[in-house]
Amino acid sequence: MNLLLVLAGIVCNASASVLVKYAMVPSRGMPRLAEPLSILTNGPLVLGVTLYGAAFVLYAFALARMPLNVVHPVLTSGAIAVVAVLSKLLFDEPLPWTTLAGIALVIAGVWFITLRIQ
Repeated sequence: MNLLLVLAGIVCNASASVLVKYAMVPSRGMPRLAEPLSILTNGPLVLGVTLYGAAFVLYAFALARMPLNVVHPVLTSGAIAVVAVLSKLLFDEPLPWTTLAGIALVIAGVWFITLRIQ
């Protein structure tokens, strides 16, 4: 159950970031912040903000069951890794070998952090 909370938090957080990026891509005709009220009718942006809220709630529930020094790095680094890969797949953004090496190091670090709770 604890792992599912953290994984769901990672998915919500990463999905929120992708949706906000998608909502703000100029080619979609989305006006930038020049028209603040128009952002309220942007479905991907509203869904992204909602998913950030869901990620926060899942984070809070995970903190009630697991140590902060485990939950925070796992959720944060997991979201960073997922966003890096999704940004390449969905937006064709650069994903240099240094980023991939960093993700591998983060995964190794998270593995060491979570060893003591198993």
